[in-house]
Amino acid sequence: MATSTRVPVEVYLKSSYEPDAEYVDGEIEERPMGERDHAAWQAAIQRWFFKHEEEWNISVFPELRVQTTPTRFRVPDVAILDASAPVEQITTQAPVAVFEVLSPEDTVKRLKHKLEDYAAMGIPQIWVVDPEDGSFSRYEDKQLIRRERFDEPGRGISFAVSEIAKLLRK
Repeated sequence: MATSTRVPVEVYLKSSYEPDAEYVDGEIEERPMGERDHAAWQAAIQRWFFKHEEEWNISVFPELRVQTTPTRFRVPDVAILDASAPVEQITTQAPVAVFEVLSPEDTVKRLKHKLEDYAAMGIPQIWVVDPEDGSFSRYEDKQLIRRERFDEPGRGISFAVSEIAKLLRK
């Protein structure tokens, strides 16, 4: 999906892509177009966290550019930011959490690279949602581990991920 032509980061930052593309070491990486199931899960995750923005001091953003390194920009399906962090048009500080909802076109290799970038940035909660079975997996120690709970004790955030599924609208 990546183009073979090198693109300067300045060109990427001034361009718009539909849907927004990612930038990895000089190459534009197109993101799969979301289908209904993908969009429904993305919306449910957003609704869940929107309900708790004040309580957890967070801000919720769909498809926000996150600069993981000087030459890498990722676009998670949902990013959860610390509401007290400085406001940036492109996030350079590690979000509290990111969620990726799998699309049929996603490849294991591409997903792995993306998750590694998030981990290297220091994002404490990296989640992958499979819309086919509704499972939530957390990226920990370079592997995806299916989890039933989201726990971020330092922020007082703890809940069963099944709560998000209750907000799912198909």
